Order: sequence, then C-alpha cells, then structure tokens
Amino acid sequence: MSMTNEGSIEINRPIHEVFGLTNEDVAAWSIVVVEDELLDESHKGVGTRFRTVTEDHGKRMEFRGVVTAYDPPYASAVKLTGDMFDIEAAYSFEDLGNRTKVTQFSTVTGKGFMKLFFFLCGWMMNKASCDALAKELNSLKQYCESYSDSD
Repeated sequence: MSMTNEGSIEINRPIHEVFGLTNEDVAAWSIVVVEDELLDESHKGVGTRFRTVTEDHGKRMEFRGVVTAYDPPYASAVKLTGDMFDIEAAYSFEDLGNRTKVTQFSTVTGKGFMKLFFFLCGWMMNKASCDALAKELNSLKQYCESYSDSD
C-alpha cells in the first residue's frame, strides 16, 4: 500500500538559485530532515548516494538515498529506503521570471506492518501528510527567499 502526495509553492527567487538551494542542503530548510550526508563526495547527479536522518514527533529514522533524476534547473528526484517505509520524492521547477514554482510529488510505500497500517489508516494519514507537505514547502520558501550568499 502506498500514499501519494503533491504540492506546489511559488518562491520569489530565480529558478537556478531555487534549484540549488532545494537540492544542496536539505537539512537547512526541511522541518523533518535533521541530517543529510553525501556518501560519495566525488559524484553529483543521478546515482549519487546519501544518508538522511529525519525526526518527527521525537522519533528519528534513518534512510539511505539515491538521486534518481537530476536535470538542473528543472527537475530532481530521489529514492529513500528506510526500515519501515520507502519514499520517492520528485521536484519540478518552473521558471516564472524572477520567481519559481516548485512542485513536489511524493510516494510513501509501507513495509511489513506499515503496509497494513497504510491500508487501514491511510485515509486519515492523507490529510496530515498534505499539511506536512505544505509546511515543508513553506519552510523551503522562507529559506530560499531569506538566503544570501554570505550565509
């Protein structure tokens, strides 16, 4: 059983800057990502491997990730593999002049007990998931719009 989600936001910053800020330091803008570490510093783009630690309501989870799409400044995607569930997240970036529309698409696929939990309670979790995505995108917007090169 999987849950899918989609959300968009407009950011007052040029597309190439938003693309870089979104992809380069996720822990700096994300509400749930507390650690984000490249496992191979010599490689960027598709195939890049990384480790991510999230924290939600005091519970930490570690994910191993791989970049599955990287088309600057228009699109990027990752696959995160965790113990309880996997996440596929894709971002599209639309040039609006000096502004950028960012859209995130995500699919969360449960494993083991989480498959059953998603099946039984997925309808309740969908609203919470939509709210969480809106908060994440708002955090990205605030980060991008307040970021300066001296940060």
